[in-house]
Amino acid sequence: MIDTLSLAITHALLLIAAWRLIHRPDLNDDDAEPIERGFVKREQPPRA
Repeated sequence: MIDTLSLAITHALLLIAAWRLIHRPDLNDDDAEPIERGFVKREQPPRA
């Protein structure tokens, strides 16, 4: 039971990752700017 559950969870996560990669608007466009979402660090101006 646990083996089946762990396989199902990992395969579901891989499917979600592939689905999100396939549906990116900049996937086939070499001139497109990358989408800044998630864990992308943005430069912040220095504090005075």
